Amino acid sequence: MSDLTNATPTTSIDSALELIGRGADEILKRDELVARLQLGRPLRIKAGFDPTAPDLHLGHTVLLNKLRQFQDLGHQVIFLIGDFTGMIGDPSGKSATRKPLTREQVLANADTYAQQVFKVLDRDRTEVRFNSEWFGKMSAADMIRLAGQHTVARMLERDDFAKRHAAQQPIAIHEFLYPLVQGHDSVALQADVELGGTDQKFNLLMGRGLQEAAGQAPQVVLTMPLLEGIDGVHKMSKSLGNYIGIDEAPIDMVTKAMKIDDALMWRWIELLSFEIGMDEVPGLRRDIESGALNPRDLKLRLARELTARFHGADAADRAVAGWNAAVRGQGDTSQLPLNDVAVPAEGLRIAALLTAAGLTPSNSEANRKLKERAVRIDGEVLEDLQRVLVPGFEGVLQVGKRTFARVRLVQG
Repeated sequence: MSDLTNATPTTSIDSALELIGRGADEILKRDELVARLQLGRPLRIKAGFDPTAPDLHLGHTVLLNKLRQFQDLGHQVIFLIGDFTGMIGDPSGKSATRKPLTREQVLANADTYAQQVFKVLDRDRTEVRFNSEWFGKMSAADMIRLAGQHTVARMLERDDFAKRHAAQQPIAIHEFLYPLVQGHDSVALQADVELGGTDQKFNLLMGRGLQEAAGQAPQVVLTMPLLEGIDGVHKMSKSLGNYIGIDEAPIDMVTKAMKIDDALMWRWIELLSFEIGMDEVPGLRRDIESGALNPRDLKLRLARELTARFHGADAADRAVAGWNAAVRGQGDTSQLPLNDVAVPAEGLRIAALLTAAGLTPSNSEANRKLKERAVRIDGEVLEDLQRVLVPGFEGVLQVGKRTFARVRLVQG
């Protein structure tokens, strides 16, 4: 992977702060960060990830990207896998107690995380740690002493706990331990800076307090926004289906990225792009407003960059070619993934086939699109609304401008 910036350990403080601040929601405290940068030594930059699911998506990479930028400034990144905290379940932003994972689930997910993060991070400048290293050695008395460093009243100041308490929804005792455990991680690792999402602010500040109590200089806290998914509304999440996984096929990454709306594109550029500088954005906005640049072309540039990051330039170019072939009628449709669709021996009418292929939610919607002349087969508008396709057919079906699939019909 190429360098994200031209930054080096000798980069000026102002330049470093500009890079660190890109896309950041808040830096607490900025003056302390400046003082640490002026020390002239590599800082210890911590971010924790609970392995609650096996795969990482672009939402996770908002933090990973920022860690990589710190690495390019010459600092040491600590990628902390919360194999201990994952068994507690992070209550941040939750309206109900999370179901804890088993030890086996946590370890399996952790192994997958460790394999995926180096698609963004520099392996040589990354320290991978597991918080079971220190919590596994703690006695019950040690945990009680840790719990004694905070009060229930202070915990209830946390927004999600306060809302659940006011709504008389249960809060399990172990959930109060989570912020303390995360904060103690910073003590164990002697972190200079900790990164987290905006929903983690309470936990991150907990680390500052526990470090001070332990006689350490309190860490600087840097919060990053939560990335909206391709629906443009909700936080990117596998459970909501609005995510792009970093291990997804290149064509799927391009296709999904092209579905974001124009307003969200700018936010994705700020939080995800390494190649489009923020100094370039005003000019791009003017070009789009004047009609000199089609926002679709800028979106495709971003989609290609993201795909190349995780799959390489050649795979990204093939995926873009496949997308162009399907949507613009330009390029090689063979680059699209081939999906087998089972149909009866006598075949299916096109409306039913569009639904079976997942391109329309119902036959009635398919018929509506057919009447609107919004359906194409291999780039050609379908004129025969009653056409039947039989096993053996292979081609690209398209509904509207953005929904398409390369299918092969098999007898089922």
